Amino acid sequence: MIFTLTGCGEAPFRNISDSREDKEASQAEASLSSAPDFSEIADINQKKAAFFDHLRPAVVQENKRVSKERDFLLKLKSTTESEKTIDSEQLDYARRLGKMYQLPLTGDNVTSDWLSPMLLRVDVLPEELVLSQAANESAWGTSRFAVEGNNYFGQWCYRKGCGLVPASRTEGFTHEVAVFESAYRSVNAYFMNVNRNNAYTELRQIRAEQRNAGLTITGTKLAEGLSRYSERGHEYIDEIQTMIRHNNKYWSQG
Repeated sequence: MIFTLTGCGEAPFRNISDSREDKEASQAEASLSSAPDFSEIADINQKKAAFFDHLRPAVVQENKRVSKERDFLLKLKSTTESEKTIDSEQLDYARRLGKMYQLPLTGDNVTSDWLSPMLLRVDVLPEELVLSQAANESAWGTSRFAVEGNNYFGQWCYRKGCGLVPASRTEGFTHEVAVFESAYRSVNAYFMNVNRNNAYTELRQIRAEQRNAGLTITGTKLAEGLSRYSERGHEYIDEIQTMIRHNNKYWSQG
C-alpha cells in the first residue's frame, strides 16, 4: 500500500442541491454498497474490468456534481463582471461552496478575488486518473483497507478511532486509515482531498492551464501534480502514468 503524506477526514463532503441529483447520488452509492471479491477473480483482464466498472459510477457522479458547482461559479463570474445583482439564494449557495472547499466567502458580495481560487479548486478529475490511483492504492480492491474500510485511496484520518490502524505504522505516528460507509464516499472524499488540499496545488494549476489553453484535461498530465501523494514522489507519478496508458482500453471514450 502506498504511504500517503496527506490525509482527509472520513466524513462525506457531498453537497447536493436538488432532489434529482440527490436521488442519482443515492443510486450511485447504493450500486457500490457491495463490492465483488476481487481476490477471487483470477483472470487479470476480468479483474480490471470488474474493478473499474465497480467504481466508475461514483467517479461519474462526482464529476457531475463538480461540473454543476463549477457552472454555478462561472454564472456568478458572468454576473459580477456585468455588474448585475446576485440574489440571496445564490449568495447562500456560494457561501456553502466556500465552506465546503475551505475558501470561506466573507462579506455580502462575491468578488473575483474569491471566484478565481474557487474555480481552481472546483473542477473535474479525469476518470483514468481516479481509477488508476484507486487500483494502485487498494491493490485492485484487495487491500485490507479497501475490504474492511471501503478506502480505495489510502486516505488518512487523525481522530483516535476514526479508522483502521496500519499494522506497519511508524512509531510515534498517530494517523489511522479512514473508514467509509461505502466506496462511493471514498471516491467523494478523494475528490475533495485532491481539489482542496494544499498538497495538490500543482495538480490544480496544471488542470487550469490545460483548460485555459482549450486542451482536454487528461489524467497523465494531471498526475504530474501528485508528487506529494506518496513518499515515492516522481516514481509514484511515473507508475500512475504507466497504469493510465497501459489500461487505456478500459477508459470511457468521448
